[in-house]
Amino acid sequence: MSESKRPIAIVGAGSIGIAFSLVFARAGVPVRLYDPDAGMRDLAPASILERARALAAFDLLGEPPEQLAARVTIFHDLAEALMNVCMVQECAPERVELKREIFIELDRLAPVDAVLASASSTIPASAFVNELPGRARCLITHPGNPPYLLPVIEVVPAPFTADWAIHAASERFNAAGLKPVLVRKEVEGFVFNRLQGALLREAYCLVRDGVATVEDIDTVVRDGLGLRWSVIGPFETADLNTRGGIAAHAERLGPAYARMGAERGQRDPWTEELVAEVERQRREKLPLTGWEARVAWRDRELMKRIASRELDKGAD
Repeated sequence: MSESKRPIAIVGAGSIGIAFSLVFARAGVPVRLYDPDAGMRDLAPASILERARALAAFDLLGEPPEQLAARVTIFHDLAEALMNVCMVQECAPERVELKREIFIELDRLAPVDAVLASASSTIPASAFVNELPGRARCLITHPGNPPYLLPVIEVVPAPFTADWAIHAASERFNAAGLKPVLVRKEVEGFVFNRLQGALLREAYCLVRDGVATVEDIDTVVRDGLGLRWSVIGPFETADLNTRGGIAAHAERLGPAYARMGAERGQRDPWTEELVAEVERQRREKLPLTGWEARVAWRDRELMKRIASRELDKGAD
């Protein structure tokens, strides 16, 4: 059997396991979905088909929903589910001891060349696979939720994860339409939840301090920050918001951001060296000679999204 035709096993039929089943099945990959709970196994087929039909309703599926759902086979026996798979995606609850127990079994039962991945949201792999004989093939693959709609996945190796496992996992996700982001150091929460957490922490503080209501903050993010971030990320936002690029932005607004951070007890200054490194990476991506054109592109993309929103309002 060719590598591209080997099935992928998903352990856990909760919401993330179902979502990963859709990701891989939509890419034409045979999926073996296992859960120790018979009730979860019984619910899985209807849940997969319901979501596939929703994708089809928005023209996001290039085949009948039933055809996608047919690629997902439900298993009640873990050993049988793992036979000849190229990768195992664990989607169990966020508990270290539970993940440790599961990975002992995965390492014992899965083919020796299969990547063993966990969808952990905050726990690094070294916290629960450190003692495994096959720890070199273990890593975290943390998705945005739901991964069949948010096409980013964090690939987080442990210090002992082999390069081949990182490459194999990234290739599998690339082929399934996701964008792998390599997280170069194990940190709790990785990148996705650290960024999300920073915004949430400040949002809670603003409500606590009587600065804004919950709805006001959601409005600022939904109709302001979030709308812009649907086109470009925070570094490119700063780069395009200030003539002269991100170095000029840091010079003008860095002191104010430092004071805001210090107010919350966070003292992480944007040093000259740090700003220079961010500037270097941005200029590699976009020379300043292309700044005007990129600003115009950003504005056009925002116009498209605003027009789409208005169309949706009209349809309502």
